[in-house]
Amino acid sequence: MSTTRHSTTTARPRGLHAATPEAAAAAAYTPGMVTLAPSSATSSIASATILCCSCGTTIAPNSAAMCTACLANTVNITEGIQRSGTVHWCKNCNRYLSPPAHWVRAELESRELLALLLKRLRGLNKVKLIDAGFVWTEPHSKRVKVKLTIQKEVLANTLLQQTFVVEFVIANQQCGACTKVMAENTWLATVQVRQKVQHKRSMMLLEQLILKHNMHKDTINVKETREGLDFFFASKSHAQRFCDFLASVMPIRTKSSDQLISADVHTSTSNSRYTISAELVPICKDDLVCLPKKMTRALGGVGQLLLCTRVANTLTLTDPNTLQAADIASATFWRAPFTTLRTSRELTEYYVIDVEPSGTARDKYLLADIQVGRAADDAVFWARSHLGNILHVGDLVMGYDLTAVNFNSDDWDALEAAGNVPDVVLVKKSYPPRKRNRAGRMRPWKLKQLAKVAASDLEPKKNQLDKTEADYEAFLRDIEEDPELRAAINLYKDPKWMPGASATAGGAEDEGDVVEEGDGDVEDDDNVPGVALDELLDDMSIASDDDDEDGEDGGKGGELHR
Repeated sequence: MSTTRHSTTTARPRGLHAATPEAAAAAAYTPGMVTLAPSSATSSIASATILCCSCGTTIAPNSAAMCTACLANTVNITEGIQRSGTVHWCKNCNRYLSPPAHWVRAELESRELLALLLKRLRGLNKVKLIDAGFVWTEPHSKRVKVKLTIQKEVLANTLLQQTFVVEFVIANQQCGACTKVMAENTWLATVQVRQKVQHKRSMMLLEQLILKHNMHKDTINVKETREGLDFFFASKSHAQRFCDFLASVMPIRTKSSDQLISADVHTSTSNSRYTISAELVPICKDDLVCLPKKMTRALGGVGQLLLCTRVANTLTLTDPNTLQAADIASATFWRAPFTTLRTSRELTEYYVIDVEPSGTARDKYLLADIQVGRAADDAVFWARSHLGNILHVGDLVMGYDLTAVNFNSDDWDALEAAGNVPDVVLVKKSYPPRKRNRAGRMRPWKLKQLAKVAASDLEPKKNQLDKTEADYEAFLRDIEEDPELRAAINLYKDPKWMPGASATAGGAEDEGDVVEEGDGDVEDDDNVPGVALDELLDDMSIASDDDDEDGEDGGKGGELHR
């Protein structure tokens, strides 16, 4: 019987079918055609052949008794699987919507995007997925094509495999977070950071600490005011976490309030806005303070006239006459607050005539009796100071002149009546001003800044701008003179820095001393403080080059855009 069928098949004309099964399968193949995977029980019979029940082509026996071409025309295993779809994408944060409300960050042709698209396909759970991959499309075409290979059992012990392409259209849609950022008045919590002082050096330090620890990532907006900064958040928890960070780096006190926006009496739900006021201690580094006697006894008998030498989560006050130091916590200060007598803007310049060390040392300070002359009128004074290890004859030093002053303070009046007021309190060593190089830069490093929005009440007055620039220059000098302060913040290499023609590798370039254009002299003092190049980080700003050029001003560097 098998011989007769075989002879009948070979006698047929070749117009409809080929002479051999392989030729017939090759002639019937089209792109996306199926491949037949017979069961193990059927494939074991390799010697027997049958005729296709539809076209009569000689094939290997299978339960369908049909060839590959006829089985593909009869059964479509892709039926019920969608061939097109839509995926929503937020162009601001580069995230895709995973229904119902979850947004996933994924790049084009990434595994995350492929997993998201496969979850969106309806009917894919009824077949077995063999392979999946992206088909290249133009990046700006808003089209994503995925090539799928699936397998399904169509008849008893008969598996059918097929490959097809699904096309997704990328539709733009803003996510909830970006909608709140773009729209106005969408914040739910704000932190108002304030400090009632005449300069902004503490705010500049706080800004660098926020950037170093990346605490600005949850902010919707940052607004600059006269006495501080306002940080806006989308949730109360983010604002509270930000306040906890402020308390860990600065001595502050906080006060919270809320405002009812709307309420639903049927569901007992309400919508409120929360405001947290964070006030920094109005004491800054190098300030001169006079403590009450009751507080000095509680601090271990320190002197009343003290210098603020460090500001962290506590205030460090040092007695320049005895080198005795006291740490004042935020809670201790606000229980009995005191004010400053003099600030760093009221320093007077002196020159050192004689230095007599006393031998008493504590930490990085050395007690010494120093004879100084006032630079304005050459008046000579003796002062006991904590700067005996860094001052030498001929140096310039900044200090507070207390010879003809009058303060509105009962503690100062009591101290003056007792005759314990010195003529001069020396604060820090003074260095000559830095020179600019040929590129207009003063330092080979720069700082990043927050993207702040100025408040409407800040008028661009020239005297205000001059004070801000002077405060920023003083802050940069503090960074160069204080290694502990440099370790707490991030300094970045300035790509526009050009060392002077006569600067040497181990001299002016490492110490930040530069030469002016046309000037071949380099600063000879090796003790001038500076920042070594190995302390600098590579700048990896995410802002564009144009924005960076517009945002930079000398050593300030560009703004950090979110």
